[in-house]
Amino acid sequence: MKDYFFLAFGNLKHRGVRSWLTILGVFIGIAAVVSLVTMGAGLRTAVLGQFSVLSTDTLTVTNAGNGMGAPGSDVINKLNEHDIEVISNVQGISEIIPRLLRMMKAEFNENVNFVYVASIPDNEKQAKIIYDSAKLKINEGKLLGAGDSGKVVLGENIAKDSTFGKEVDVGDKVLISGKSFEVIGILKSASSFQVNQVILMTEKDMKELLGIDDEYDMIIVKVSDSDKTEEIGEKIEKEFRDDRDEKIGEEDFSVETPLQAISSVNTILDIINLIVSGIAAVSLIIGGIGIANTMYTSVLERTKEIGVMKSIGAKNKDILYIFIIESGLLGLIGGIIGAILGLGLAFGVAAIANSAFGSEILSVTTDYPLIFGAIGFAFAIGLISGLLPAFQASKLKPVDALRK
Repeated sequence: MKDYFFLAFGNLKHRGVRSWLTILGVFIGIAAVVSLVTMGAGLRTAVLGQFSVLSTDTLTVTNAGNGMGAPGSDVINKLNEHDIEVISNVQGISEIIPRLLRMMKAEFNENVNFVYVASIPDNEKQAKIIYDSAKLKINEGKLLGAGDSGKVVLGENIAKDSTFGKEVDVGDKVLISGKSFEVIGILKSASSFQVNQVILMTEKDMKELLGIDDEYDMIIVKVSDSDKTEEIGEKIEKEFRDDRDEKIGEEDFSVETPLQAISSVNTILDIINLIVSGIAAVSLIIGGIGIANTMYTSVLERTKEIGVMKSIGAKNKDILYIFIIESGLLGLIGGIIGAILGLGLAFGVAAIANSAFGSEILSVTTDYPLIFGAIGFAFAIGLISGLLPAFQASKLKPVDALRK
């Protein structure tokens, strides 16, 4: 068997450029599979990370408009105290927390940016629920408390110098809608854009800045039993429809549960992964055709060589083994190169994306089962592609082969 490998490897080396061109077709396919599937897994982690701020025991109620667009685009319909009373009619709710989330003008270091500003309840218990459910952790300073009027906490990306041209530190003053606020904390980097790109301030301060009273952008509902989150969400929807005299499908509000959001995203990501894997599979099939073509050509070119080998005692199985090993090596070498190239490409794209977003938003890891599976598949493609040419070579008769 060792001799078979030496002979096969020597033949591939002798054909030089042709062997590499054949391998090229294989490793492009494998590189595509490895890079796309690896980045697909990273994309899934990144997208689902955006939902990490949602707990399984919380619901988010929003109206037809939520006021989260660009300045001047705020819609008329807003949630209010009456809507809170409607929600309170549903059994199984432990806490109802109204919140504000608006795009507002922020100034620092003589630079102006429009950023998202979110309210933190003045009630300590409700504030703790928001911090816990959104997994908000402090990196520097402290989180907002009930008496922290005139103070704000910044998301990590807001504090970086890329936002205002200079890094914002704890103790600095930031102008928000023309009013000065002291920065008392910087949040830890999170996998969610919302957390990294937000400024937190007390609900009282935010209402004063906006000049509003009975108006909210969303209502967070914490349920007593996380197993009944979906059921309670349906009850809230029914209460709202009855209160607003609306039919199913014509609602001007939405009640979103984390499981619904995550399920929808997972379905979309599965479809994307299926499509990109299919594209990569086509590349592999093309690579396999290339191997078969190369091996058929090799049989035609080496007919006399096969005749000589058989005339000095080589058996059909010897010829079969040599050609099968050659085709297998083409697939194996292409698979190894493709796996390394694909992995490098995935890490490269992730690094560029993270650099562009300024945070570790796209995280890719080395999936060893995927790597070895891709290499094994490439080897199998090589073997299968070389079977017919190898069988044809082994069946040549010595006399006929020497005549050609």
